[in-house]
Amino acid sequence: MASQFAHLTLIVGNGSHPTAMIEFDRITILPGVMGGRPCIRGMRVTVATIVGQIAAGQTIAQVLQDYPYLEARDVVQALRYAAWRAGEREVELRSSSTP
Repeated sequence: MASQFAHLTLIVGNGSHPTAMIEFDRITILPGVMGGRPCIRGMRVTVATIVGQIAAGQTIAQVLQDYPYLEARDVVQALRYAAWRAGEREVELRSSSTP
């Protein structure tokens, strides 16, 4: 059965020289779901919720008990996505009106 959500594909690299593509087929960012925050497969379970539970010491098995409609692959991909975001670098751009 095909997913009803588009895969989140990220191209990593410097400008015109991509070095890698990362696919997150279980992470969705939809404006009408949880305020557009990254969620698991369009459900109202955010990546932050899953990462927070793991950070609090819960195992993947315990998270799956709390959310029986999730799969282990969902939790792993949430952790991969969070790790990618944590390593992301933000660059401040100057405004064209700033001298």
